[in-house]
Amino acid sequence: MIEKIKMFFNEHMKLSAPDQLSTDNLRIACAALLLEMMTMDDRIDSNEQQAVLSLLTDQFALTSEQANTLVDLASQERDQATDYYQFTSLINKQYTQDQKKQLIESLWKIAYVDGVLDMNEEYLVRKIADLLYVPHVDLIMTKLRVQESNNKSSR
Repeated sequence: MIEKIKMFFNEHMKLSAPDQLSTDNLRIACAALLLEMMTMDDRIDSNEQQAVLSLLTDQFALTSEQANTLVDLASQERDQATDYYQFTSLINKQYTQDQKKQLIESLWKIAYVDGVLDMNEEYLVRKIADLLYVPHVDLIMTKLRVQESNNKSSR
């Protein structure tokens, strides 16, 4: 596993510059929050896993191999974390308000992948939105946008 981590950073993330280290940590933080959402309803299905990989691939312009490695790294970080602060504090320092809203929208997308919003999933999105200082109106607007998109795609 350590070799896989080294390979990821050496080949895909090129950690030579301090700015790049910050970018890599930010990617891991976002991925960890998406993984947390995936596990909130105590069920992990292949649609949720695929949605996380797809969101990471699109958001960070990664290959599928890079996205899989990022998920592995984020999973390790998530398992060692005692709270969400280590992730949200980094995101707060680096992300604009629009990027934070995009992350909240991604969390809603993961929550709605199975077509059912579990109360623990809703709790997590609200908690993360609070920690990221995303206004309540933006939280609700992103939720409604994802719900509407889900309803259209399920017809």
